Amino acid sequence: MNDVAPGWTALVLAGQRPGIDRLAAHFGREAKALIPVAGEPMLSRVLRALAASPQIARIIVLAQDASALLADPSLAWTADDTRISPRVSGPTISGSVLDAVQDADVGLPLIVTTADNVMLTPATIAEFIAGAGARSDGRDVSVAMVERGRLEAAVGPNKRTWLAFRGGAYTGANLFALTGPGALNALRFWETVEGDRKSVLRLAAHFGPVMMARLLLRRLTVEGALAVAGAKIGARAAPVLLLDGRMGVDVDKPDDHTLATRLLAERG
Repeated sequence: MNDVAPGWTALVLAGQRPGIDRLAAHFGREAKALIPVAGEPMLSRVLRALAASPQIARIIVLAQDASALLADPSLAWTADDTRISPRVSGPTISGSVLDAVQDADVGLPLIVTTADNVMLTPATIAEFIAGAGARSDGRDVSVAMVERGRLEAAVGPNKRTWLAFRGGAYTGANLFALTGPGALNALRFWETVEGDRKSVLRLAAHFGPVMMARLLLRRLTVEGALAVAGAKIGARAAPVLLLDGRMGVDVDKPDDHTLATRLLAERG
């Protein structure tokens, strides 16, 4: 696996699970990634943020029919950016990312995000890359997270999947950095537990009763929990706690769409 020089490769997850996507159907679209938010498709917003980031050397859109997404008239601008290309996804998200990491044409370091991560900005991308360390501290995986108080200060009370640890509750920001060889172990593990991704306790159950008890008793900080979990699966893992509380908002349901539209309008 070779690093992409001079910067990072960004992998944008833009596919959807088998069957009709309820959010896409709600907005009269076949693909969730093409749902407009504040007048622009979600995928286009994410790609523009990545394309405006000097740290990003290459952008890969991963979906069952990624070429069709990029061929949509609303994304015609991407044809002029040679850094943006499609890639066909496999049956699972983690397996598809693993295939990309093992592909000599992609490799590491790799940033992974999602097409519904509409609050993403070049400033946050720069903050996250700086926090991920780009292998300087030997870590393999970095996970972007937002602390609950910071999110609610930015957007108001909000129903999210909150992961409670000693010192606070956090939600994910749909932004990951894979920077070392242990990332392969993390992806292989994630493929076996993908269905439990929304529950910290169900995830903890895969690590045994000691980890479960420590989480239930709030004995672990978010940094400690990721370090312990990473050690169990053979990967050095750490969080990157983002400053922008809005980064805890993605678009999974109509209420999220309404909130994201308001936040983008406020941001201008």
